[in-house]
Amino acid sequence: MAARSLLLLIIALNLLSRQVVVGDIGTAASYNPPYLPTKCNGNREDQFPAGNLFVAVSEGLWDNGAACGRRYRMRCLSGNRRPCKADTVDVKVVDFCPISPCPSTILMSNDAFATISRSGQKINVEYVQNFWEVGWTAFHVEKKDYRNIL
Repeated sequence: MAARSLLLLIIALNLLSRQVVVGDIGTAASYNPPYLPTKCNGNREDQFPAGNLFVAVSEGLWDNGAACGRRYRMRCLSGNRRPCKADTVDVKVVDFCPISPCPSTILMSNDAFATISRSGQKINVEYVQNFWEVGWTAFHVEKKDYRNIL
């Protein structure tokens, strides 16, 4: 009985210590100005985050406009001639891909693209939505003391 209780306790603690990641893999390319108007906020210049770290997304991420304002953490995975820098970049969605068909999953502003890539060519990226940057959390786990549970 004690061994079973200890095993259940270990499993519970292991599950609570896991991190949940909701990410995906796609492609990214840079796009040039003019960046206005956008599908999200038209000609408003205040829609662009500091450092011009923003993106336009393709149909798969657009979600009928619900993507506007979403934030993603991105990193370069691979590409021709080893373009990847070790950095990640946090970007904000401000537009639907202005090119049809869209040449990549995500089109990045030149400044955002230069943060993670040394080249101007399309790259493979990993992107994860940043729930913590929009003022709410996707889930909540309380830390509890499980020493006296049994």
